[in-house]
Formats: sequence, structure tokens, C-alpha cells
Amino acid sequence: MQAYIAIIVFIIVYALILSEKVHRTIAALLGGMLLILLGVLAQEKAIEHIDWNTLGLLVGMMIVVGITRRTGVFEYLGLKAVRLAKGEPIRILIALASVTAILSAFLDNVTTVLLIVPIVFSINDKLNLKIMPFLVAMIVASNIGGTATLIGDPPNIMIGSQTHLGFVDFITNLTPVVIVIHVATMAVFYFIYRNEMKVSNELKADLMKIDPLSAIKDSALLKKCLFVLGLILIGFFTHQALDLESATIALSGGVLLMFITKEEPEQILLTVEWPTIFFFIGLFIVVGGLIETGIIDSMAHWAITATAGNFTLTGMLILWFSAIASAFVDNIPFVATMIPLIHQMGDLGGISQTGLEPLWWALSLGACLGGNGTLIGASANVIVAGMAEKNGVHIPFIGFMKFAFPLMLLSIFISMVYLLIFYF
Repeated sequence: MQAYIAIIVFIIVYALILSEKVHRTIAALLGGMLLILLGVLAQEKAIEHIDWNTLGLLVGMMIVVGITRRTGVFEYLGLKAVRLAKGEPIRILIALASVTAILSAFLDNVTTVLLIVPIVFSINDKLNLKIMPFLVAMIVASNIGGTATLIGDPPNIMIGSQTHLGFVDFITNLTPVVIVIHVATMAVFYFIYRNEMKVSNELKADLMKIDPLSAIKDSALLKKCLFVLGLILIGFFTHQALDLESATIALSGGVLLMFITKEEPEQILLTVEWPTIFFFIGLFIVVGGLIETGIIDSMAHWAITATAGNFTLTGMLILWFSAIASAFVDNIPFVATMIPLIHQMGDLGGISQTGLEPLWWALSLGACLGGNGTLIGASANVIVAGMAEKNGVHIPFIGFMKFAFPLMLLSIFISMVYLLIFYF
């Protein structure tokens, strides 16, 4: 009976998230509380299923970004990209998309697009071009860049927290293929839009007159932020050797930055995306209900039977299924469900944690890149669409999908070739 309740609650939560009629945070918390109230999970057991490392890493990085964004350094990077592109529109698109991809590797995608998209609108106002290609490029680049590191995208944070894989593991195993995918994607944008984006030399000259350094609002604060960010990156690279969790590194950096900048805690903590944090809490409890009632175990048995225990076939199934599913449903709840499933498949197949590594890379590539398939595939997509609406620009669901879905399939095909050559 409890298994049926867990499944029904899970489906209700998913349906509410997809409908967007109820905020996803409320939907996830509602599901979690229902499981506890209906006796499927005891409160203590529900708390055990919350991944505090994922939450700590997110909060720590949100604090650091919240303080750093006050310096204007992100606007500086956007204007510097324009300067390097010499005012040429298609080069500006590629330069801004590349900045977005790099920032997304070290910040969460939502924060990155919140910082970059206003710059895109500002530049576009001066060039008077179609804004749509720029917005689509920022969405696609944010999801591609976020795939490259442990901290770039919530699915990677969750995978890293639930496995033995660290910051260096993600960079060495995923960054090479992400670079190839980004270059291939930018090549598609170049060939499609190179002839459409033409502006006068006068407009280019006006744009080039803007000094990127004018964007820096507080150089003293910037120095402190860069110092702490440097320490955090060193911590991420060495956290396995130091036997420290990634959340400890991020939270320590956040606290240190608050201490040396003497910022008011109330103001800084307001920059933390608390709805996202509580969304994760509710989600972990809902997935915990599936684990405790044996649903995940049954799904693992089915997956092994469907692939006849073939490891390569299992990896490809995870890659493509994750990509297609993540294009239409939020990749965070999807990955939260897949992680215990892969663990269980490993236990049933007698595969060690090290032996499971290729499956984790397949899940990461599929879930993170699959978010590019539709306008609801990832949180960053929805955020950009909302920002566009506020600026009087409507991004049509089908219009976006016609362009972005084939790009997503291209990225997954490149990922498949990469995985088959190096891991399977």
C-alpha cells in the first residue's frame, strides 16, 4: 500500500511541476509532507534522505556570487567580450555565449543568465538586431557550460555528492567533450546567422567606445571576492586529498567572504535562492519515499532485464533516455530519481563504484545537455524566457524547440561517440 502512495505522490508532484500552475518548490514540499503525514516515511527517515552536501554547496556558492555581483565584474566580462569581437554582431553572439558557458561552469546556470541576459539586451539596443538568436545562444551555452564541472549544474552537484567523484574527476572526464560540443554549437550559430547580422560601421564604433572598466563599481570589494574565489577553486581541486566535502569548501568560502567584507548577513542571505533550496529538500524526501518502498529497486531490476545486463547498452540507454526526458521535464527531479536507480543497478550487477563511473558520465551528459531540448528543459531556460517577456520579447515554445532540439541531439550524438570511444 505504501508503495502505491509513494508512486501516486511522486506522479502528483511531477504533474504539478510540469503544469507550472503551482510553484515547483510548493509542489515538492507538498509531496514530501504528504509522505510523512501518510506514514510512508518517518520524519527522521525523511531527514536522512536530504542530501545536505548538495544544499551546502549551493548555499555557499550563492552567498559568494551574491557579494561578487555587486562589484560589476560580470558586466565587465560581457563588455570585454564585445571589445574582443570588435563590434561584429555574430562574433559578439559567440563571444557572449562563450563567456556564458565559462561562467556556467563555475556558477549555477540561473545566476549566470541573470547576470548576462541584461547585458545582451543592452548591447542589442545599440545594434538594433533580432534579439532571439542571442537569447537562444545564451540558454544553450549556459546548459553546455554547466555540464563541464561538479558545481556547474545541479544534476552534477547531486551526482558528485552521491558518489566518490570529485571536482577534478568532472573536469578531466567531462570538460574535453563539453569544449567540443560548445565549438560545434557555435559553428552552427555562425553558419545560420552570419549573413543575417549586419550593422553599420557607425553603430560598431559607438559600441566599441564603451570602456569595460566603467562597469567595475567597487574595485576594493572585487579584490576581496577574487581572493576568496581563488581559495574556493583551490579547495575544489584539492578537496578529495584534504578529505573535505565540496559543501564545506563552498560554505567556508561564503563565510570568509562575509567576514572580510563586513557585509550585513541579512542582506547577503537575501541573495540566496531559498525557493531552490527548499525545492531540493522536498524533492529528496519524495525520492526517499520511492527508495524506502522498494520502487527504485524494482526499476533497477527492470532496467537490467531490458538491457540483458549489457553494460554498454545500459550506458547508451541512460544517455539518450536522460536527454529526451530532461528536454520535457526538469532535470533535477529526474536525476534525483536516477541516482539511486544506478546505485541499485550496480549492486544487482555486482559492479563496483569505480566500475559505475561511465554510467555517471552518461547520466550527467544526458541530463545537463538534454535541458537544451525545450523551453522547459532547465531552470535557466525558463528564467531567460521570463526576462525576455519583461523586455517585450516572446520566445515561442515551438519556435525555440525547432532550433534547440536538433542542437541538443547533435550534442548527445557527440557525447555518445565520446563515451563509446573512451569509456565503453
